[in-house]
Amino acid sequence: MRVLVVEDSVKMAGLLRRGLTEEGYAVDVAASGLEGAWMATEFSYDVLIFDVMLPDIDGFETLRRVREAGTSTPVLMLTARDAVEDRILGLDTGADDYLTKPFAFPELLARVRALARRGPAERAPVLVVDDLRLDSASHRVTRGEIAIDLTPKEFALLECFMRAPGEALSRTRILEGVWDFAFDGDSNVVDVYLRYLREKIDRSFVRSSNETVCGVGSRIRTNWRDR
Repeated sequence: MRVLVVEDSVKMAGLLRRGLTEEGYAVDVAASGLEGAWMATEFSYDVLIFDVMLPDIDGFETLRRVREAGTSTPVLMLTARDAVEDRILGLDTGADDYLTKPFAFPELLARVRALARRGPAERAPVLVVDDLRLDSASHRVTRGEIAIDLTPKEFALLECFMRAPGEALSRTRILEGVWDFAFDGDSNVVDVYLRYLREKIDRSFVRSSNETVCGVGSRIRTNWRDR
């Protein structure tokens, strides 16, 4: 899943980026309201996190412009101000949730997960492809009755495939969905993580549900039992 953080504090932005990345999210950061509004309307995100206090236009105005542009991505507002009026203004402008600084990161993470599940098209929290099951809320993956231990990035990669079962995903699409725009590596990282993932979800179970489609990319098959 991809998250946009609009935060002018370098320290706070870094903490949010590092924490969310460690949980498997692809995270982009904007340092101003104008930049954030542009990114939120030009690119696809699962959750937007807006700080209220920004150097040009504030978080409320940023949110207003995003909503006026027709973007319905869930928004979590962050602020150091705990005034009821601020919360009302944020919610009336189109925010979906509100969190006051300082906050515990596990709480922010729980709110981000909840918002991601109720995106514009109501993202299913549990994905099932044949006997493979992924629970995005608990970050739990099972094959049949057996739990599979995945790293956050492996989990994000599997979720990317399971949200488009049977569809061949190109390396570019995988990079855009699992890695952030600041990623400066090359597409070989996809091959590396695909090997890791196949070892855990397929080879360990004598399965072949994830396959390479020559000249296109990779996909999670929905009929591996028939092969």
